[in-house]
Amino acid sequence: MGELTEKAKGLRNEAIGNTKQAIGKATGNERLRAEGEMQERKGEAQNLKGKVKGALGDKI
Repeated sequence: MGELTEKAKGLRNEAIGNTKQAIGKATGNERLRAEGEMQERKGEAQNLKGKVKGALGDKI
């Protein structure tokens, strides 16, 4: 996958993760909050991967 695809997937996962965290906090659902935090971290990693691919010219 290319740089933009990775970044887009990362931003999507970050947004979904943030939403899950907010819902989990509002409802007192610790499992949902933790799941959202993990998904946000996954998105951050994907975004970083996209930036690295961009810097290296999609060679990885």
